[in-house]
Amino acid sequence: MHPAISVIFFTVTSGAGFGLIALLGLGWPMRDGLVPAFLVALLAGGLAAAGLVSSTFHLGHPERAWRAFSQWRSSWLSREGVLAVATLLLFAAYSLTWMFAGVRLTALGYLVAALALATVLATGMIYASLKSIPQWHGVLTPLCYLAFSLASAALLAGAAGVGADLSGIGVAWIGLAGLVLAWAIKLAWWRRAGAIGFSATGSDTGTATGLGKLGRVRLLERPHTGENYLTREMVHRIGRKHAAKLRAIALVAGFAVPSVLCLIALLGAVNLAFAVAALSLAVGLFAERWLFFAEAQHSVSLYYD
Repeated sequence: MHPAISVIFFTVTSGAGFGLIALLGLGWPMRDGLVPAFLVALLAGGLAAAGLVSSTFHLGHPERAWRAFSQWRSSWLSREGVLAVATLLLFAAYSLTWMFAGVRLTALGYLVAALALATVLATGMIYASLKSIPQWHGVLTPLCYLAFSLASAALLAGAAGVGADLSGIGVAWIGLAGLVLAWAIKLAWWRRAGAIGFSATGSDTGTATGLGKLGRVRLLERPHTGENYLTREMVHRIGRKHAAKLRAIALVAGFAVPSVLCLIALLGAVNLAFAVAALSLAVGLFAERWLFFAEAQHSVSLYYD
């Protein structure tokens, strides 16, 4: 698959934003006062909204994006949009009450958290529901999205300010645990993706061309010499050497560096350590998401050999 920067930006930033919204809704301790509440709510809502807006840049007609909301009964993309809007609206009410009344409504917060996590789950299910891409089609895909969302959110929450009821040490261990869990799931995802192929879905050149019932099918030459939409968007090749380098970058920037910074946070400079850790994780996730798309093999590639 062709890795579109707008979609990569969307999945990384909105995942972090909705994850932070979920933690705030669950009552993650934060500094009291209008300004701290405003800033952390702006950070969470801003990341979520920025990601959603960027996702429309990949559409041929962004002005028609609103039509996706009508397909919520059958489309995970549509469900994601509906859930995202509902989450942001309720989070706005939750944040305004927190800022001006100094109260974090528990019931409303839990509802916001549930909707935020459901939004991230829907994002993962957009890809996991595609049987035409064996690497994506499985439960590990939405689990990766959820785990990275919460790991990013924990680091952002630490950077935004440790609350009176949760020490920097506690946040550091939570952030470290989140990183370990998220990357453990991702390693399992990579292992499965490397082992699975079109044979697992029963697809081959015969099924792609519709000639399989006549016998074994092999391609003599490509259907055409030029590019088209399918070859540009659905067929993308990346060398193993480049993939290995990007995986190394993802692991170093997304796991090793943030983990070390979480340990450093145990010694002091808590907010700065978490801020740099969150930024480093984002860099690692950009590499991980680029590979997520670049290494995916769509069944349409069988038609083009």
